[in-house]
Amino acid sequence: MTLKKRKAYELEIIDLAFGGKGLAKPDGFPVFIDQCVPGDVVFAKITKKKKSWAQGKLIKIIKESSLRQEGKCQYCNFCGGCKWQQLGYDLQLKYKKRHVIESIEHIGRLKGVRVNDVLPSDNIFEYRNKMEFSCSSKRWLLPEELADQEIKKDFGIGLHVPGTFDKVIDIKQCEIMPSLGNEILDDVRKFIIKSGLPAYHLRSHEGFWRFLMLRHSAAFDTWMVNIVTKEKNIDVVQQLADMLSKKYSNIASVMNNITDAKSGVSTGKEEVCLYGRDYIKEKLGEFEFKISANSFFQTNTRACEKLYTKVSEYAALQGREIVVDLYSGTGTIPIWLSDQAKMIYGIEIVKSAVIDAKLNARLNNIDNCEFLEGDIKDVLPLLKKNLGLNQIIDVMIIDPPRTGMHKDVVKQVLAIAPGKIVYVSCNPATLARDLEMLELKYEIKEIQPVDMFPHTYHIESIALLHRL
Repeated sequence: MTLKKRKAYELEIIDLAFGGKGLAKPDGFPVFIDQCVPGDVVFAKITKKKKSWAQGKLIKIIKESSLRQEGKCQYCNFCGGCKWQQLGYDLQLKYKKRHVIESIEHIGRLKGVRVNDVLPSDNIFEYRNKMEFSCSSKRWLLPEELADQEIKKDFGIGLHVPGTFDKVIDIKQCEIMPSLGNEILDDVRKFIIKSGLPAYHLRSHEGFWRFLMLRHSAAFDTWMVNIVTKEKNIDVVQQLADMLSKKYSNIASVMNNITDAKSGVSTGKEEVCLYGRDYIKEKLGEFEFKISANSFFQTNTRACEKLYTKVSEYAALQGREIVVDLYSGTGTIPIWLSDQAKMIYGIEIVKSAVIDAKLNARLNNIDNCEFLEGDIKDVLPLLKKNLGLNQIIDVMIIDPPRTGMHKDVVKQVLAIAPGKIVYVSCNPATLARDLEMLELKYEIKEIQPVDMFPHTYHIESIALLHRL
């Protein structure tokens, strides 16, 4: 079969590829199609064609797979929040483990590395502690809405259609955040409609209402509501804050971030606290953390505790070790390990994260964690030189962004050669690439995947490395 772009074909889905797309192989030629389950027979239009692969768009399912199940969320086939609800959770975990193994073997070219079964998330719905909803003056219509001519493309607030920056689905019920969040979301929707002020338009860059960000503390059951607007209009947003704080006793914070940046980013150039404090508190284990509107914090609190428990197990600290944490963020891993080590140094390039890390250390009365601001490739050599840590770093924790480590950082890690490395990764592909480079001096003992994001293809992994 010779596939042609813009033509539609009947295809059988035989597998799930990393990235969550279904895989068909007509005459051995890979075609990737979203919203598909292995065993589906589909009619799909070829939207992209390369020499060795193609991408298709699902038109209809001709025959449903026996593996396919009904998703709990009415939007799961359309929004980008959680595409895998059509798969049973046990099957999701199976594919996630396999994607880690395939990345290690094919990208990292590493054979025989032990990959454990995935540690599951205890909650597979209502697990996210942070959700960000975009405002749109013309919402995207669901297929059943298109058939009703009386329905108009009016205001919507919700999640984006995958692959688009300006198409927003009006979400009435999101199943992956705590249920009260949906009530808050609906009240905000009604207020915005009544306000008479327009939603921000990502093409014309006009309008007022931009985003609604909701944060939830699992430990204290409190909420932060962050309203993001294009410009400052305290009179209007204060009315919204007053209404919400009176109605919901567990809203602890209402913030207004203000930004006229043309990019679709919810971080404000100016921030105003409209009600309560400018943070909420969360707990990981016995430790408390202050989370501000723009702080990074793992989005699945209970699964994060599983992740950090495994990090602690792999580090196997005895109380006398020097530990360095690269990409230390707001200090959650150093603080989690603080009662197990002699001294922990965290390095982080984002200034606000370093400030948060220091505040969190003080909040927990911790004095053996020091947080250093700057690029790792610049700060790590200075740390080694100034503190005399040559060859005495016992354990290094590495928790990089999705892009993995810079090659210069890898070189420095190999030069310092700590006795043990615990590598935490949210991307199996860059994990595999970095492990291949570290294999020069390290034995990869095992990898433990941890599911932080049920109903998505994303998977967190922890690799344990011992110096040869």
